[in-house]
Amino acid sequence: MSRASIDNSLDQLRRYTPAVVEPTDFDRFWHATLAAAAATPPLVGVRPEPTGLRLVDVWDVTFAGFAGEPVRAWYTRPAGVSTPLPAVVEYPGYGRGRGLPGERLTWPVAGYAHLLVDNRGQAGLFSRGDTPDPHDAPGGPSPATRGILAPDDYHYRRLITDAVRAVDAVRELPGVDPARVAAVGNSQGGGLALAAAGLVDGLAALLVTAPFLCDIQRAIELTEASPYGEIARYLAVHREAEEQVRHTLSYVDGVSFARRATAPAHFGIGLRDEVCPPSTGFAAYNHYAAAASATPLREMHTYPFNGHEGGEAVHVRRQLRWLDAVIRPAGTAAG
Repeated sequence: MSRASIDNSLDQLRRYTPAVVEPTDFDRFWHATLAAAAATPPLVGVRPEPTGLRLVDVWDVTFAGFAGEPVRAWYTRPAGVSTPLPAVVEYPGYGRGRGLPGERLTWPVAGYAHLLVDNRGQAGLFSRGDTPDPHDAPGGPSPATRGILAPDDYHYRRLITDAVRAVDAVRELPGVDPARVAAVGNSQGGGLALAAAGLVDGLAALLVTAPFLCDIQRAIELTEASPYGEIARYLAVHREAEEQVRHTLSYVDGVSFARRATAPAHFGIGLRDEVCPPSTGFAAYNHYAAAASATPLREMHTYPFNGHEGGEAVHVRRQLRWLDAVIRPAGTAAG
């Protein structure tokens, strides 16, 4: 069944502002989690990575994520540029790792410093990664259900903490202008970028496409596609765990992070997306900066005949033009 027939119309999507329930200790939970992580300095190691690529320089970065645990990333920037650059922190999608150096070159080729962050414990499904998730707690076998019976144990508590710490780390890397850092992601990466925008002070921009982890309570009822379907299938077996699972999910919902965000934001959604239903992404967009004192610049691009792939190269072109206008001071060149 096509997503166009089971989700809301575009007019309804533009007005969709669900009352996403937040736990009363949401802010306290994340403040304590991030304070514990901040006890360890963010940068652990930065090592030049030989690649054979002549137009970019690459470093193998290790930074301290959740509980001070090492998280890997690739740091890439235009070769031969010594001036501080605006930086893009990119979070890969579900089941993906940082891959090999040089796999994602759009942002450094466009003149940005680029940090591509590994997803702990998710490598091997679709791409390579180098960061384990050394935690075990009751729940299901997939990342979406790992530790899902308690907020403290949930996999996404650790992954969101890693996302925030990646911004801390990039701000300390050589050749980065710490005041001009953007968070970027698609699907799960979009959900992590949204979380970073809601938790990090002074983020310069946010670029999100087809975001996962938004309006989660609705999403697990609306689609059977993974990763939401993995949660639904877990509950189909563990019927008595629904209240615990829904409670845990309420601590990682992108709508709650979106409400607290203040950075200029650029969204993209395919209206036939069966993985991350359009209404769930619009929930985050329509609630964006609701708790802020001022409304930041934000825009949404929709692709009526596309699914989870969204606008692909067309959308990337729009992202590049938008970010260039937002993050670079008027009259400056790429550096």
